[in-house]
Amino acid sequence: MAKLTKKRKEVLAKVEKDKAYSLAEAVALVKEITTTKFDSSVDLDVRLGVDPRKANQMVRGSVTLPHGTGKTKKVLVLCTPDKEEEAKQAGADYVGLDDYIERIKGGWTDIDVVITMPSVMPKVGALGRILGPRGLMPNPKTGTVTMDIARAVNEVKAGKIDFKVDKYGIIHTSFGKVSFEDNKLVENANEILHSIVKLKPTSAKGTYVKSVFLSSTMSMGLRIDTKSITL
Repeated sequence: MAKLTKKRKEVLAKVEKDKAYSLAEAVALVKEITTTKFDSSVDLDVRLGVDPRKANQMVRGSVTLPHGTGKTKKVLVLCTPDKEEEAKQAGADYVGLDDYIERIKGGWTDIDVVITMPSVMPKVGALGRILGPRGLMPNPKTGTVTMDIARAVNEVKAGKIDFKVDKYGIIHTSFGKVSFEDNKLVENANEILHSIVKLKPTSAKGTYVKSVFLSSTMSMGLRIDTKSITL
């Protein structure tokens, strides 16, 4: 068995085994047990009582966090020439169409969000095998396929995030940095949880939110008492 380091022992001493923390308690504690030298991301893992294999139980959406994510997202806008200036003025990092489609086909994916227009989706659809697995494929449900390019870019830059349940029925998403004030992390987390609850499929039976865990980059997870969350 590997020997526990001094830091690991200190972390374990601060966490009560099997305890379900309130959201505020977990936010405060995760800062204490984060030992990275960089500004770690803070994450939520929400296990849902759904079967993602069924189309009518797929949970997917987007939410604009009140205090942003603490990360500057690189946005690519794939659009026709008449929309290029609008995208640039809104702050898009990359703007174009055919040239960027070819770059992506060649393996370039150094971006966080792709926004496009309905009229060019047939071209963008050909990138599904590349963008899909990376969570970059534009989708009308998340507002990334739209004619209002400026609004979509502004929302992403302001802290809009997309989330989607994985094949195990879990939604994993980051919602801030350890350096954020406690109340800002709590408000961001609540915004995500409220959005997930609103998307409960009518076909889902039994307990919808089964468990919620909070953690930071490389920290252990803290179980959240779902009863302490105002849903």
